[in-house]
Amino acid sequence: MCGLSGIVSADPRLVEPAVRAMTRAMIHRGPDDDGYEQVPLGGGELGGGELPAGKQGAVAGLGFRRLSILDLSQAGHQPMFNRSTGDCLIFNGEIYNFRELRNQLESQGVSFRGSSDTEVLLQALSTWGEAAVAKLNGMFAFAFYEARSRRILLARDPLGIKPLYVAAFPERIIFASEIRTILASGLVPRDLDVAGIAGMLAYGSVPSPHTAFASIRSFPPGHLQWIGAPAGTPLPAPKAYWNFPSQPNSDGWQNASLTVQQLLRDAVGRQLTADVPVGVFLSAGIDSTLIASLAREFSPQVTAFTVGFGSSLGEDEIGIASGTAKRLGIRHVAVELAVDNMPTMWHDWMSGMDSPSIDGFNTYAVSRSLADDGVVVGLSGLGADELFGGYPTFSRTLAWSARLGALAFVPRWLQAGAVDGLRWIGMPAGAVEKLRDLVAGDRSVAGIVRSLRRALPNRRLEAMGLFPTRLGLSADYLDPARTEVTLDGDPFNTVSRIESSQYMRDTLLRDTDANSMRHSLEIRVPFLDQKLVDYVSALPGSVKYDPRQPGKMLLRAACQALLSDEISKRPKTGFTLPIGAWMQGVMREPCEEAIEYLAAQPIIDGAEVRRTWQTFLSDNRSIHWSRPLSLVVLGRYLQQTAGPELLQG
Repeated sequence: MCGLSGIVSADPRLVEPAVRAMTRAMIHRGPDDDGYEQVPLGGGELGGGELPAGKQGAVAGLGFRRLSILDLSQAGHQPMFNRSTGDCLIFNGEIYNFRELRNQLESQGVSFRGSSDTEVLLQALSTWGEAAVAKLNGMFAFAFYEARSRRILLARDPLGIKPLYVAAFPERIIFASEIRTILASGLVPRDLDVAGIAGMLAYGSVPSPHTAFASIRSFPPGHLQWIGAPAGTPLPAPKAYWNFPSQPNSDGWQNASLTVQQLLRDAVGRQLTADVPVGVFLSAGIDSTLIASLAREFSPQVTAFTVGFGSSLGEDEIGIASGTAKRLGIRHVAVELAVDNMPTMWHDWMSGMDSPSIDGFNTYAVSRSLADDGVVVGLSGLGADELFGGYPTFSRTLAWSARLGALAFVPRWLQAGAVDGLRWIGMPAGAVEKLRDLVAGDRSVAGIVRSLRRALPNRRLEAMGLFPTRLGLSADYLDPARTEVTLDGDPFNTVSRIESSQYMRDTLLRDTDANSMRHSLEIRVPFLDQKLVDYVSALPGSVKYDPRQPGKMLLRAACQALLSDEISKRPKTGFTLPIGAWMQGVMREPCEEAIEYLAAQPIIDGAEVRRTWQTFLSDNRSIHWSRPLSLVVLGRYLQQTAGPELLQG
């Protein structure tokens, strides 16, 4: 797990200073080592060919920060060169099937100097070219320089576990693991992307491919792109190398249960590979319990970590997790965070955001605590809810689909009027507005999922002057070019894929990476192992969901022997922090400062921003605290990253 940065430019003079500045901006991603290399690019947009006599060619500067996990020696240093070909690689992530790939390469006569997965990836790309990308099982973002064609290949893992951002201009291309790293180059204007900001307010995080900045885009997961010397013409679009399976898997319940158990066991075994100690995040839920149980089979010395927030914030998971660790016979470290320190930690979380989000504080708090305890790598249960149906959105979407279908004969205007009338019988205004969007919006399964995930409703966004059509967005405030695979006749899998490609990718995975790497902590996600994802996502929804059964019924059945009755029968829960109370109390002053900063921006109607905040202060029962939080987070983020010049419009 590391951080990469790079610049492709026709002006070699600006490259090294800018890349070194970018590298310094992400020391937190790799405190163990750093590196810089500069390589020549071809004369054409896609590289290759000789330059005219006397003409200075374009170059690429490649920078890197390393968090040493595999092969701690200098043999794992990056940028890494292939001495035989002159190819060069910078790579962030982990390739879990690197040993299998290494065996294949050695059978073809390739020799290795060290034992890192980076060297295996470099040799695979030198040997197989872009075809190597589809062979990878891991989480990754990388830039590979192919010496013979003098081009650079960018690629990102299928589900977007590892981040990659790109700012492309006619005369230069800049890429990095973080948005702030690109801004640190000093070569990218800080003009805001109003469409991205509107999407953030709509969903609580910026929907890809947008960011908060007009010049910076999120590189699409499951894609690759060749880059050569800038030629003043647009780059070809990234090319997809992976998508969700299009053909359903015909396995029945019994075979699926056995296969899921084996695939998950194999995934945990692969992801325990490291040359540093690996811990397991252990809560009171089934996902982390399964990861811990399987990790124990491979490594009896594994340590489980549980972070608690005290019984004053609801049920504390430390007691149940401690019982699980005792049953497994593994070391257990419990960290209970003092509630009194939470506002300070919350302030630190917002101050260092790479992308504005209302949903990353829990990960930040857990990661900070584990890093303080010396943990470098941790296994997480993230991804199980999306694959196996653990979220309430699965059952709620299917229920709303049936209800709205039954109302198809009632005119839309009459339905909307009936919803508006609910406010007069005591329903909170925020709930009424959200329900109105649900009734008036896209009634497909995909549309209902997106509606249920919304933070701010259409009416409030439009009151702020953020109209989707004016911003080039779809009616649900997403980029119209986004394509999520939906399956006719299989609503469960449609929900699963929407949740995976939107909430999981744009919020959970992005926040997990950014908030853990701020503390030099690598988080691995065995439930998103490529073989497991490919298999489970191809199973019919009927094998994974039954409204009469608890959520994640296939996962429960597959791994029942690993779960105690207490864990197996326990409903999905989580800890709830008193963020609303903090915003009205100890954090009110900085919150109001952020609100005022945002309200003063020419991109948004300040009166509506202030109205939302005042409504929350006077009657927090009418709207959920997540609404004003989205405004606070956005205002604070723009203060930190965009600067005071925005006030001048």
